[in-house]
Amino acid sequence: MHSPALLENYVAGQWVAGGGAPTALTDPVTGETLAFVSSAGLDLDAAFTFARDVAGPALRALSYGERAQRLAQIVATLQANRDDYYAIATANSGTVATDSAVDIDGAIYTLSTYAKLGATLGDAHTLLDGAAVPLAKDASFAVRHVFRPTPGVALFINAFNFPAWGLWEKAAGALLAGVPVIVKPATSTAWLTQRMVADVVAAGLLPPGSLSVICGTAAGLLDRIGPFDVVSFTGSADTAATLRAHPAFTERSARINVEADSLNSAVLLPDAASGTAAFDQFVREVAREMTVKAGQKCTAIRRAIVPVEHFDAAAAAIAERLARTVVGNPRNEAVKMGSLVSLAQKRAVLDGIAHLQAEAETLYDGNLDGDRKAAFVDAGADSACVAPVLLGLRNGASGQRVHDTEVFGPVATLVGYRDLEEAVALAKRGQGSLVVSLYSNDAVAMRAPALALADAHGRVHAVDPSVTKTQTGHGNVMPQSLHGGPGRAGGGEELGGLRALRFYHVRSAVQGPAALIEAITQDAVELPKA
Repeated sequence: MHSPALLENYVAGQWVAGGGAPTALTDPVTGETLAFVSSAGLDLDAAFTFARDVAGPALRALSYGERAQRLAQIVATLQANRDDYYAIATANSGTVATDSAVDIDGAIYTLSTYAKLGATLGDAHTLLDGAAVPLAKDASFAVRHVFRPTPGVALFINAFNFPAWGLWEKAAGALLAGVPVIVKPATSTAWLTQRMVADVVAAGLLPPGSLSVICGTAAGLLDRIGPFDVVSFTGSADTAATLRAHPAFTERSARINVEADSLNSAVLLPDAASGTAAFDQFVREVAREMTVKAGQKCTAIRRAIVPVEHFDAAAAAIAERLARTVVGNPRNEAVKMGSLVSLAQKRAVLDGIAHLQAEAETLYDGNLDGDRKAAFVDAGADSACVAPVLLGLRNGASGQRVHDTEVFGPVATLVGYRDLEEAVALAKRGQGSLVVSLYSNDAVAMRAPALALADAHGRVHAVDPSVTKTQTGHGNVMPQSLHGGPGRAGGGEELGGLRALRFYHVRSAVQGPAALIEAITQDAVELPKA
């Protein structure tokens, strides 16, 4: 695409090249070096100070409505450069166009949604949380709760699989709240994030320092986190545990939002036998979630839970759909699924498959003879391509690894259950997940399992034949809905409409004379529930 360049970092309102030995960003299909990144030698103290002391006050001088207008302008800027983003995604992430859309167009849609939601807040600079409550019998002394933007920085440490959406689904809420952003994208796919930031900076849409990007190591970032800063992390549970032990959180009590591992499930209800509309929808969704972005989605279906009497039919139907998936170089129009993002991820996925195969049978393996040397289209065996693999465990309750191990690629396990109570129990064996989906021909029949699963999942996605064409998809994260999950999923919450603003605000109870409490409502608006 171009001769490899060193991608600069944007900190303290300036573009700065990192020093030392840079890290190469490569094409996961061809192995070509695309660009280099380095964050060595950056003045991180200056970066955080500038964001807090210069960008923050300038952002907060704008009303919520004015900041929403800035989001709308960012949307227009990103749309104008959309073709370039697709080219970068193809080269650096190995994704086919439809998968690039999930990331790029999903990011633009999310920003657009928050621009519209933010516009409803108008000229306010303060958010109100509930009505005033008298604290004196004569109502002369009262209390009112308010939300004020935190006077710190929002640091995003993002994962490799969504370099576009991973930035903007977080930045939408932070910037609308009036909190400057420093994003540290995953190194392997940092090019798209860096380019988007560069386009927004060049357009001059935000006060200088409102949006910074650091490409390279995350070393030293948490050391600069203060008590009013917030951190949002997307990645592995092991890394999240390490982060949570940092003094930034244990001593300075900064807030952290985590999205970590997730063994998401799709549950086929007993009534959805082969030949019914709900069964067909379940099969389509499982196969789709296995192959979209080569299964590299935090919300992808990892366990397809079915009644044992439907196990064989489901296995055959899913395998039939997977067999149609053409894997290889995303530049070839015949290819429907591209590669994993790197050879390191390929090794991790193949190791994960082998780990699960010690417990589960192999129902479908798209890799030639299962020897990992499939004839991928326009891609050699040394590429990061891996074909879909469906495993199976008829007696789901007997499994351990399938409920504990997330393989972050085009892999899922068909899990059998005896009754609906066991199906719920098996889904919960994931110890907290981002999403579970239910499939039935009877909407009301899904009520009990939906409520039973809600306490262990950030989102419950239910589908019957009446919504086949309108449902938004098991793995699609909509900005109007909560994204996050309890337990193993990290215990975090993002999006969910205007609920996202709460993470970037400090709630305070203002007590005082009734006249003061009334005056607080000037230049303020009640925070809507969504």
